Amino acid sequence: MNAPEAETVKVGVVFTAIPEGKDCVVISEDGHSVNYTSGNDKEAKCFSFDQVVNVDNIQRFHPELLQPLTESISSGYNGALLICGASTEKICALIDHNIIKQLLASLFSRMLSQVKEELFISVSFIQFYPDGSAVDLLSPNRQTLKLVTHPALGSLVGGLCEVCVCSEEEAYALYETCREILKTNGGSISSRCSSLFSVAVEWKLHPEEVESEVCRSRLQLFSLAGGASRTDLRGVSPLMRVVDQIPCGATTTDKLLPSLLHDALRGNSRTVLIYCVNPQGLLDDETPSALALAQKMRSATTKATVSHWYPRATEQEIREKIMDLQNVMMSQGESDIHSMYRLAELTQNLQIVKNQSWEKRREESKKIKGKTQQSCRTPNNNFPSSDNGESTDAMKYLQDRLKQEMEEHIREGKGNVEKVQERVARIQQLKEALREETLKNGAVVEKSNLCQQSQLEYNKAKERRRQLKEDHGRLIQEEVEKMERDLAQEQLATEGPQRELTVLTRERQVLVLQIEALHAEALQAERDLQDQYHRHQAELHCLREESLQVFRVFRQVSEEQKMMSEGRYRSVLLEAVQDAVYLSAQNQQLQADNKQLRKALGELKDALAVRGDPKAEQLSPQQ
Repeated sequence: MNAPEAETVKVGVVFTAIPEGKDCVVISEDGHSVNYTSGNDKEAKCFSFDQVVNVDNIQRFHPELLQPLTESISSGYNGALLICGASTEKICALIDHNIIKQLLASLFSRMLSQVKEELFISVSFIQFYPDGSAVDLLSPNRQTLKLVTHPALGSLVGGLCEVCVCSEEEAYALYETCREILKTNGGSISSRCSSLFSVAVEWKLHPEEVESEVCRSRLQLFSLAGGASRTDLRGVSPLMRVVDQIPCGATTTDKLLPSLLHDALRGNSRTVLIYCVNPQGLLDDETPSALALAQKMRSATTKATVSHWYPRATEQEIREKIMDLQNVMMSQGESDIHSMYRLAELTQNLQIVKNQSWEKRREESKKIKGKTQQSCRTPNNNFPSSDNGESTDAMKYLQDRLKQEMEEHIREGKGNVEKVQERVARIQQLKEALREETLKNGAVVEKSNLCQQSQLEYNKAKERRRQLKEDHGRLIQEEVEKMERDLAQEQLATEGPQRELTVLTRERQVLVLQIEALHAEALQAERDLQDQYHRHQAELHCLREESLQVFRVFRQVSEEQKMMSEGRYRSVLLEAVQDAVYLSAQNQQLQADNKQLRKALGELKDALAVRGDPKAEQLSPQQ
């Protein structure tokens, strides 16, 4: 490793809106300082930063702050980007599109052009709850996460799952997916949850060698919730707490996020902070507190080093240390506690090195990708492909049977009455089975899923609003109790108009909190109502499609019955015509035979009359 280089944290500030009322913000022409004047305090305060922009020219961060960060990472240094103050959906989307996405594109472009082969890139995503607990969103088993320090690899998060990526599009798609999962898991407190999206980059310095030296670098993208003011409804930013602990030397903690932030601000990293300041807030102390916190971060110093290591040599070295320690413990006959702890530590370090194998990480990544894709499928796609194939085969079989029965019925319609009725019953059963199969594979399944999802979403929204109302009520109650304590302490010190002014000031703060709480609850209710409206529209569309599907099936059955009846009538008519022709021919034949008999009888009578036979008179009446 190279000698540590002292680096100060670079700080950029984004003003998301123009201040209203008596507050005033003036950005210097060079874009490196801000003059802020509060309506309550006429004295202007000057704050200095590395860069100050607004939402219209946020792209100015790239050449001065973000591009040097990607250059450092491509050179083997660790980098961290801390984003604070992005409290609204609009600002979060702006940050994701103009900073996160562009930063990933720049990093991948440099790495792919610089390293042509033997390049390994992986990403991970951690969600932090307000109570300090952490969840790996890419882990299917939700393993416990903890920060470990390795002698060769530095600080690592034990139990963290990584997914291999090949392009910035794939990395950003995973980032968006995890952000959506964060909102779903967080529920009503998702706006108070922080996150860490990490990109690990490794490449071999000498690809032609079998055991080449590997260079490692890491980009950490922190998205920190909360504000710099103690009265912020989202809570206090984790960055604020870490900054308060740094001067006291309190670096040991069992929480993962403070440890990672402390390492980003004081450890082996080159760090950039981007703070989004919204001067339109009703609380007067939020804007100056945010500016003061951002300016204070410029005094933080890190010690960045380039990390090179030999995987095989490091593994062999740890194995030799384990064997030596085991030999010592066996020769002594009994082991002390220190040797046992040392053996456990070496075993853990060896396992960490083995887990860093590219082949093993790629294999684990394939498993995680498969489970992630399966969990992100829509309800209509949750059916296995074999079930779809069986359903299609069943419909085809029913259609073939129905066609065969109808052809036989048309061809052999004139038969035994019992057989005809039995065949008609079979045709009706086949039609009913085909209709049920069609509906089962169509809109009925979608309708059931939508109804269940609608009820579930409604319950979630109801619980979210209830939790939000409770949080606001608790915060306001704490503020009222604090006000009462402060007034009780100041009761003896202040009297008369001064005391009334103090009471009004404190009551104004409580009223401001109540207004903010009601505004947040109204926004949440409006969003829930909008979501419910979209779900009802989807259900209405589903019902309409189902009705159309039923009508289509009904029309098809009616057309088939019509064709079958028409075919039977045609066959009956044909048979009637054939019978009429046959009877007509038979009648003509009988008439011809009768005519021949009459002629023969007349000739016989004439012959008998010529002979004078008395029988001739007997034949006349018989004619």
